[in-house]
Amino acid sequence: MEINTGAVSKPLIKVAAICGSIRKDSIHGGLIRSAIQICQEQSVPGMEIEYLDIKSLPFLNTDLEVDCTYPAAVTAFRKKIDDADAILFSSPEYNFSVTAPLKNAIDWGSRPPNVWADKAAAVMSAGGDFGGGRAQYDLRKIGVFVDLHFINKPQLCIQAYTPPTKFDGEGNLIDPVTKDKLRLLLLALQSFSLRMKGVSI
Repeated sequence: MEINTGAVSKPLIKVAAICGSIRKDSIHGGLIRSAIQICQEQSVPGMEIEYLDIKSLPFLNTDLEVDCTYPAAVTAFRKKIDDADAILFSSPEYNFSVTAPLKNAIDWGSRPPNVWADKAAAVMSAGGDFGGGRAQYDLRKIGVFVDLHFINKPQLCIQAYTPPTKFDGEGNLIDPVTKDKLRLLLLALQSFSLRMKGVSI
């Protein structure tokens, strides 16, 4: 399928979005909702984002792998990743690293055959003074092993608790400056994904 942007036609880039927090009003969930909205408003034409909920994934345990098959929730998750062109991570920073639910999801996806391999990826985070940057660094290291290809720039590390207010009480992104930075991140992910597919833009 191709999207007509007016000047050129681009293949549709399907993005799987994963939030490292499973909390209801997480600001990282809010970042994904904002990314979806930006695409739906055609600020990034040719990109479609689907949020993948990782709450139902069991803790990785190879005893659950029976006759080379996985639990139903894992199989469904792995298929969504396999079908995607690119991955968008929204990663909180817990104890200088990624969260347990996020690491668990990555580990399930890396079981053979590794469904992360050769996909473009981007990461966004929010937090204190470093804006979740240390979690991003660890996630990029994990990406090397599972063969994910992260865009280098722009980086989106949001200082969530520094004025002006960037999120409301339900975790929704409300700061227009940060929204524009998110749009630029999505455009970079789209461009890199197309280059990996051999599409000139």
